[in-house]
Amino acid sequence: MSPIPDFTETELWTVRTTLKERYDQDIDIELADAEIRLDPSSRTLTECPTIFWTARNANFVVFKISDSRYRCQFYYRGFQQYGTGNEIFDNIGQCVTVLLQVQADHERKEAGTK
Repeated sequence: MSPIPDFTETELWTVRTTLKERYDQDIDIELADAEIRLDPSSRTLTECPTIFWTARNANFVVFKISDSRYRCQFYYRGFQQYGTGNEIFDNIGQCVTVLLQVQADHERKEAGTK
């Protein structure tokens, strides 16, 4: 299996633009690599390019799992990890938008319970 390609400049621009629209300011993103299970039933880990950022006390990650395919999640602490309900996205803009919407819904829900 060939290595997963890094994020393109277009993908990075899409993420930065989406974050700026959401937060009304530039958000620093970090590029990294993460080892994740592409198949949950397998023990095999695959190194995937990853985008990471922090905003409003939450941490966000987008994993590129193949060309134009993404997974994402947000978390607060190691035991507070949340997905979007969508296993895989084929559009990075939709991936980030849904991730931000799910986190905002979670934030509102948590504020209502306190």
